Amino acid sequence: MCLLSWVILLTFSSTWLYRLDVHALGILTDVPMTVSRLMHNYHQMISYVLFPWVQHLQMSDFPSSYAGAQHFADVKQLVVVNNLVLLVTTPLSGYFLHQLRRQKLLWQLQRPVTVMALIPFGLLVLLLANFQTFFTDFHQVLFRNQDWLFDPVIDPIINVLPEAFFMHCFILAIVLFEGCLLGGWLISRRALDQIK
Repeated sequence: MCLLSWVILLTFSSTWLYRLDVHALGILTDVPMTVSRLMHNYHQMISYVLFPWVQHLQMSDFPSSYAGAQHFADVKQLVVVNNLVLLVTTPLSGYFLHQLRRQKLLWQLQRPVTVMALIPFGLLVLLLANFQTFFTDFHQVLFRNQDWLFDPVIDPIINVLPEAFFMHCFILAIVLFEGCLLGGWLISRRALDQIK
């Protein structure tokens, strides 16, 4: 849980990915706005979602409907829960890893890390096979309403948040998750070699 919580936080915080996609996906092709102005609005949105002390969603150039604002509030609640999980599990995980290292048992992580590394590949196959279906199912699991179905007329922010960007976010999360597990596997492998 600790690793997953960190991956979620890091993915939300990766505003550089959106900046890349602004160019790669031609997000501003039909939107009369500069990249810096768009990024300013994006940072306002992400700040609202990530920071508990930002209580109101206020984007300079994108008004929100009641349903749109409610969806962002729902996302914010999920992020708060994720961050609470992170705060609880990080010291516990740190202590657990410290104990394994002290007892020279880090090699025992090799099998669970290997098994955990296989799970995201199944997710990646589903994601790449039909992202639209995956994206819809994902929202139906996490949210109890249809507020996430934005109307571009009353929630124009959706015009600059293409589906491909969200796919890239999922791919980034999988890469981060797998990268951390690879690091864990290498550490456990070295620990195993040291006791042979």
